[in-house]
Amino acid sequence: MIAKQYKNMLNGKSVIRTLSEFATERGKEIGYENVFDYSLGNPSVPVPQDFTDVMIKMLQEKNPMELHGYSPSLGIASVKAKIAQSLEERFGVPYKPEHIFPTSGAAAAIAHAVRCVTEPGDEVLTFAPYFPEYGPYINLSGAVLKVVPANTETFQINFEAFEEMLTDKVMAVLVNTPNNPSGVVYSEETISKLAEMLTKKSEEFGHTIYLISDEPYREIIFDGMDAPYVAKYYDNTLTCYSFSKSISLPGERIGYVAVNPNCPDAALLVNMCGQISRGIGHNCPSSIIQLAVAEVLDKTSDLSVYEKNMNLLYDELTALGFTCVRPGGTFYIFPKALEEDAVAFCNKALKYDLVLVPSDSFGVPGYFRMAYCIDTEKVERSLAALRRFVENEYR
Repeated sequence: MIAKQYKNMLNGKSVIRTLSEFATERGKEIGYENVFDYSLGNPSVPVPQDFTDVMIKMLQEKNPMELHGYSPSLGIASVKAKIAQSLEERFGVPYKPEHIFPTSGAAAAIAHAVRCVTEPGDEVLTFAPYFPEYGPYINLSGAVLKVVPANTETFQINFEAFEEMLTDKVMAVLVNTPNNPSGVVYSEETISKLAEMLTKKSEEFGHTIYLISDEPYREIIFDGMDAPYVAKYYDNTLTCYSFSKSISLPGERIGYVAVNPNCPDAALLVNMCGQISRGIGHNCPSSIIQLAVAEVLDKTSDLSVYEKNMNLLYDELTALGFTCVRPGGTFYIFPKALEEDAVAFCNKALKYDLVLVPSDSFGVPGYFRMAYCIDTEKVERSLAALRRFVENEYR
């Protein structure tokens, strides 16, 4: 007998991936340069030259067994040490190597983190709008994901709804800031209030409520602002990071879990991650990529293009009458659709070769997401198509 659970998932394929596949097929007909594909969050800027140089140098000079052999199950010690040092220097949290667990990207980091702090049947809360893959990430661990309704005025946390849902069944809260899909960066006030509530409720319930902070967009910040580092505000935080966006390495699948050293069980949780890997097959991420990213921890790709693209889109969308919270980071923008049915809205946009993602799967009906990690020249050309779409369909 085949596994029914995964067979049934075939009927609920990712809307984002489905639209991306549509854009690819449409591109075969009219040229992909003429498809304004805002579906998939795939970085559009190259890796830093420093990363490429490091890779070349290692391949030329290092022992192939060191580069291509299995890494230790808890990660390469020198890599863990450099990550810990970087985090301490940047954010003032006293990480040590024993608090770092390298993973195959942020998805694997979340997979480990949630299994560290929940048992089957426990609840995990997250906040709309949220990344749709949180559903399988959490639910297939045996825990149960529940979504706190959005504050659509600001896309900061809806604390009134959160407090109602924060029961003694909740063992973890999953946050994503800067946020996919809204582009909003949680304010220091928001994070401080969240930390206060979790501390209070942990004492009231007699068990720790862990905070899992998903931070792959941490370096993509606009308007000269700074994104508060969540773990500084709450000791029982497991930070999940990926180098996919900061240095444009999504295909290399490399990231880490960093357990706040002030968490009483910090070292234990990292050791548990090594055992969790045995059960989920996310063990021993690429040795050569671990070693390479450790040499460029203070580098990023040229991320300025994302802010330029955001400004172009935000200005055009608001001029056309869209309601939109201005993004503070990431490469996503999340406007309100011009009709209640976001799916119908996005289907109409396809006639103009605008590939937009409806918001239903993000937990907020009536909106759409645009992933503007594409060439600025293409963003500029898409504005005319956007104007034609609005004029023809909604004027």
